[in-house]
Amino acid sequence: MSTRDFLVELGTEELPPKALLSLSNAFTQGITEGLKKANISFGEVTSYAAPRRLAVKISQLSEQQPDAEIEKRGPSCKAPEKAVEGFARSCGVTADQLQILNTDKGDYFIYKTVEKGTETSSLLEGIVEQSLNNLPIPKRMRWGSSRVEFVRPAKWLVMLFGDQVVPASILGLESGRHTMGHRFHYNQPIEIMAADEYDQKLLSPGYVIADFAARREKIREQIIAAGTALGGTTEIDEDLLDEVTALNEWPVALTGRFEERFLDVPPEALILSMKENQKYFHAVDAKGNLMPYFITVANIESTDPQQVIEGNEKVIRPRLADAAFFFETDKKETLASRTERLNTVVFQNQLGTVYDKATRISALAAYIAGQLGNDQQTAERAGYLAKGDLLSDMVYEFTDLQGLMGYHYALHDGEGEAVAKAINEQYLPKFAGDELPETEAGIVIAIADRLDTLTGLFGIKQPPTGSKDPFALRRASLGVLRILIERNLDLDLKDLIAKAASLHKSLPAAETVTEQVTDFMLERLRAWYEDKGVAIDSYLAVHAVKPTKPLDFDKRVSAVNAFRSLPQAASLAAANKRVSNIIAKQVGEATVLNTALLSEPAEQKLAQSVAQLSEQVTPLFAEGNYQDALEKLASLQTDVDSFFDNVMVMADDEAVKANRIALLSQLRSLFLQTADISLLNG
Repeated sequence: MSTRDFLVELGTEELPPKALLSLSNAFTQGITEGLKKANISFGEVTSYAAPRRLAVKISQLSEQQPDAEIEKRGPSCKAPEKAVEGFARSCGVTADQLQILNTDKGDYFIYKTVEKGTETSSLLEGIVEQSLNNLPIPKRMRWGSSRVEFVRPAKWLVMLFGDQVVPASILGLESGRHTMGHRFHYNQPIEIMAADEYDQKLLSPGYVIADFAARREKIREQIIAAGTALGGTTEIDEDLLDEVTALNEWPVALTGRFEERFLDVPPEALILSMKENQKYFHAVDAKGNLMPYFITVANIESTDPQQVIEGNEKVIRPRLADAAFFFETDKKETLASRTERLNTVVFQNQLGTVYDKATRISALAAYIAGQLGNDQQTAERAGYLAKGDLLSDMVYEFTDLQGLMGYHYALHDGEGEAVAKAINEQYLPKFAGDELPETEAGIVIAIADRLDTLTGLFGIKQPPTGSKDPFALRRASLGVLRILIERNLDLDLKDLIAKAASLHKSLPAAETVTEQVTDFMLERLRAWYEDKGVAIDSYLAVHAVKPTKPLDFDKRVSAVNAFRSLPQAASLAAANKRVSNIIAKQVGEATVLNTALLSEPAEQKLAQSVAQLSEQVTPLFAEGNYQDALEKLASLQTDVDSFFDNVMVMADDEAVKANRIALLSQLRSLFLQTADISLLNG
């Protein structure tokens, strides 16, 4: 079947830079899914995204849908003649044109035909329009007197199938073959004769690098070279790089300078100001210290770049001056005095002020530190001061600096280094995969803060519902669990939650909050293990026995995951399930095994093996060595299989039956010291 290349480009006013990539990906996906749904074959797909355009190029697009064989089954051959004629008319033929289908249930009239595939060119308008309608645009806008809506005003539409324009009317635009060049360097139409010359013609004479990835790499190379020229290294924030790429069609990196006096301000504040306000990159020297330079990316190749640089220097100076002013002003008041003023700031109506929260965090942090044998006084002080910087001018201006500014202000006030570092680490991890706090006090503050919020919200009966989680309790739960597991902390989560709940003055759900929060948090491990590639039933097997120490929980999951790969695992899992079902049906279950009642060789051998292994694995369970314990228990497989093959559990003699059930209970209890392996799927 013949093929041609297809190009669609929608020209607009400047698109939202942070949304450009997602819009481009959705546009491309919508078109390819539309083609697949229409059963039209195609080759390589290339996406283009720039500030003023979204485009997709598809190579080797079939010129029409494949022909489709249509088969309709009609009435039985024994049906009345009128019924047959009616079926034929519905198919647009006469009765003598029908065929006969032989089946086991009799013969039937059928109608067969071949439906010719529709030409692709006639379907493209609908596919493109549908893709645009489905773009993830939270708020659409109208322009001029038009009723058309889109994320930004639409200006032109290119649709070419090979070298032919595809007739279409989309977003109030008629399709053509003319795109537009760079807004400043070549602000005039460019005629595209065929789809395969699109990107090259935009590049020259258009001064537009249409390919987002190519433009991003060009910017990366330029800013890296700029940092090297300064004798340092450019630090690249990938999100900022994407945003800058979305702001420029013809990127040119330029280096500016700011006064060294601003380096007295914490570098993070300067970097954040440059990044958020001006979209600048920064450079550091060989020691990792911020250099008094910035790298900006202009959307123009200026004949006088120095003028552009000076303009940017004038813009950044007051921004950095503001940061310096905030820092100096904040240092005039201690962090402790700011903490006291937090009693005017409400954390949550039913949970009191942020000052109340700070005192609870302080007490809980001291308790956790005591459980770990750490310095309780440092943890208590850090917990008390942790939220003080929320009332600073710097954090008010740059909310991302909370915690970090507390670190600097604590040091300025003469607080200990351990206290200051803990204040800085309290919000770690901030997102999935983020680094964890490292210092002893930082770890306990991070745990205490999250548990205070969790117990408080559950205690006033405001847990997350569906997708709504305004206090990010799911993320807070996973943060605590990661800290406890990855920092190897052998703490009982249920105990910590109970302590956290007790520090609240009044909780309507005080009686149930400990159980609720414990269950909620441990349930979060399910997704965590799935992300790590751990089989979900390994998690479920451990969760069934309800261990409340996350570190211990993790050891059990690792052990079960290793056990399931053993050749004996499937048989033992099935046996445990069988034993579980048997025991569940017994009301007066025997708990003591009477060896004198063991008459069958298979049950005698199993009892002997269970007794011997119980002695061997008991110390392993005590030290948390679940993997070695399960490997030893795997040797029971032969005896267990022999027991079920040769012994009737439900014997007529009630005493013998009860004794055999007691033996099986002992067997199951050995495995339950790690997990309920009956839940493994094999």
